[in-house]
Amino acid sequence: MAGAKNSALKLMAAAVLAPGCHTLRNVPRIADVTLMAELLERMGARVTRGADEPDVVTIEVPDVMVPEAPYDLVEKMRASIVVLGPLLARFGEARVSVPGGDDFGHRPIDMHLRALEELGATFTTSHGVIEGRAERLLGTRILLEYPSVGATENLLMAAVTAKGTTVIDNAAREPEIEDLAAFLVGMGADVSGAGGSTITIEGVERLHPVEHTVVPDRIEAATYLAAVGLAGGSIAIEGARADHMKMLLDKLGAMGLRVDDGGDRLWVTAPERPGRLTSVDVATLPYPGVATDYKPLLVALLSVADGVGILTENVFAGRFRYIPELVRMGADIRVEGHHAVVRGVEALSGAPVRAPDIRAGAALVVAGLAAEGETLVADAHHVARGYQDLVGNLARLGADVALVPGVGGA
Repeated sequence: MAGAKNSALKLMAAAVLAPGCHTLRNVPRIADVTLMAELLERMGARVTRGADEPDVVTIEVPDVMVPEAPYDLVEKMRASIVVLGPLLARFGEARVSVPGGDDFGHRPIDMHLRALEELGATFTTSHGVIEGRAERLLGTRILLEYPSVGATENLLMAAVTAKGTTVIDNAAREPEIEDLAAFLVGMGADVSGAGGSTITIEGVERLHPVEHTVVPDRIEAATYLAAVGLAGGSIAIEGARADHMKMLLDKLGAMGLRVDDGGDRLWVTAPERPGRLTSVDVATLPYPGVATDYKPLLVALLSVADGVGILTENVFAGRFRYIPELVRMGADIRVEGHHAVVRGVEALSGAPVRAPDIRAGAALVVAGLAAEGETLVADAHHVARGYQDLVGNLARLGADVALVPGVGGA
């Protein structure tokens, strides 16, 4: 398993907090990591990937940096907003363009700014640029109105050198938050409670460089679980952690997939053909609930399952935009507000479709495994942003799949 995209990007941003040479292991070879590396280099850091160890990235952080994240990079990747916290903490100022990234509908960053303001930062926004300043951040107790992953991460990174104690209530609980906290503790920070709903940070005067291994990517693991559910067979997913995916594994088990925890791997087996998966109802919720990133994969699975499943999206209102593409492949799906009613069909049929974002693109790829005929997924560059060699890995598992450079945005 490659390292988690949603962790590696934040760890790279956190390196800004301490000058010197940081080493990250198990860093995925994906487009978003390349973008984050370019962003850090624009600020003055030097980022290199090992020639002999391509999963190892070193980040050399200088004493003086340009505390600015320019629009041409930020518009491509929403995760770039997390440089705001570490820049304010280290330099007392930050200029960050309003972020872009995947098109899930409106995802305001007001919560990030309000939380950082409680630490003493001030912000102005004009011409699409957020400018933040803070003479000295001061610890306080902050209650997040929603357990936002990004806001929790920005607060964590801002608070580690703030004066006094910071307590984050209703914090996000994702494994990637625990990974970030472990990285910060390795740098000399005093953080406790990460992985729970209350995180306590005692501010320290200075941090130092660290070596760290990125946690495995649970969303990538879920993609291969879905591939088995759609195409059949049995595989072992090396490095996948069942304890990071319990709610999802419970749902997949209810659908008929057998998933065994091998400690450092997951074994997954589909029902013997002509058996079909069984439909279930699913609602996305903050961790430890079913992640919104799993949703397109579950919709693809339910599209060929036996029965009717109702899926409820509680996180991003716009995250049903890939459903017309599945309908083009013969799926029977009706959207009503933030619910999708999926009536399973015997089989999908290959069709030209378009990937609107990273996870939806991956879902369309694995849906093609269960489709009769050829499926061409356009805008495949979205998939490359979040997956390290998805096509190659599926091909090695026996899928008839190939990347077609220059066709449909590949």
